[in-house]
Amino acid sequence: MEAHDVANFPRPVHHRIPNFKGSHLASQNIRGLDVFARAQEVKVDPDKPLEGVRLMALQSQKTLLVPTPRLKRGLFNRITPPPGATAAALRRCATSQGVRNFSVPVGLDSSVHVDLVVVGSVAVSEKGWRIGKGEGYADLEYAMMVSMGAVCEGTPVVTTVHDCQVLDFPEALLEDHDLTVDYILTPTRVIATGCERPKPVGITWSKISPEMLERIPVLRSLRERERRAGKDVSLWADLPHPAPLCTVVGPQLAPRPGLSVPGAASGRMGSPQQRSHAGQTQALRHRRL
Repeated sequence: MEAHDVANFPRPVHHRIPNFKGSHLASQNIRGLDVFARAQEVKVDPDKPLEGVRLMALQSQKTLLVPTPRLKRGLFNRITPPPGATAAALRRCATSQGVRNFSVPVGLDSSVHVDLVVVGSVAVSEKGWRIGKGEGYADLEYAMMVSMGAVCEGTPVVTTVHDCQVLDFPEALLEDHDLTVDYILTPTRVIATGCERPKPVGITWSKISPEMLERIPVLRSLRERERRAGKDVSLWADLPHPAPLCTVVGPQLAPRPGLSVPGAASGRMGSPQQRSHAGQTQALRHRRL
C-alpha cells in the first residue's frame, strides 16, 4: 500500500489497521446493506479507516458502540453526541478524539444487543477469512461480546478495506478464535462472502496469557463470571504440557499446520507458482503473528 501510494494518514501503515485512499467511499457502501438498515446498535472499531462508518451510524441515529483502546478501561463505550448536534459536530464525534470526548462507558451488566459488528482488517479474502494486525483485539472483543450475550451466532460482521487488501490466502492461517467477516466493503465493491466458517463461540481461555489477563481488567471480570457459572477457565499456563522434544532458543512460535512449503524439505522451493504462493503466505503469516 505504501509502495503504490494508496495509503492515507497515519503513515506508515505498518503494524496498524491501514487507512487507505477511498476509505470514505468504502464506508458509504454500508448504507446499501440491509443488515445496516435494520441495525439499531452498531459496534465499530476505533480505527481511522472506519471513521466514515462511525459517522454513518451517528447520522442514521443508531446507537454507536466503540471498543476501549486495548480494552484498558472496559469493553466499549457508547458515543453520545451533544443535544442538537450539527453535521459538523457529528463528524467530530466520529473521529478518534470525538470517541474520547463524547463517550459513556458500557458496563458488563448493561443490557446490550449488538445488531452489527464492523471491524478493521489488514487483509481479507472473498471467502470471508480475515487477517488483523496480529494483536488479536478484534477477535477477543467479539469473544467477550459472546460471553456477555451482546452478540449471537447470526450477528453479521462487516469490514472495509482497499481493493488491494482483498487477497486469496489459505484457511490454514486461521484458528478457531479468529473472527471471519460476512461483508467486505471496498471503494468499488460490496462483497457478500457467504462465509460458513463458524465464528468464535466465546473466550478461549486456554489462549489467554496471565500477562493479558493482568492488562485487561474486564477480562478478569468475565473470567470470574464464567468460573462461577461452572465453565473451564483454565489459562494456557495452568494446563499440563508435554516436555519439549528439542531445545528452542528465543521466543519462537510453533508453526501452524498446513503451512509447509512444497520442496522445502529437500532444499528446493518448488515451481514458480509455488514460490509465489509461499511468499504471499509467509508475508501474511508475519503480519498475522
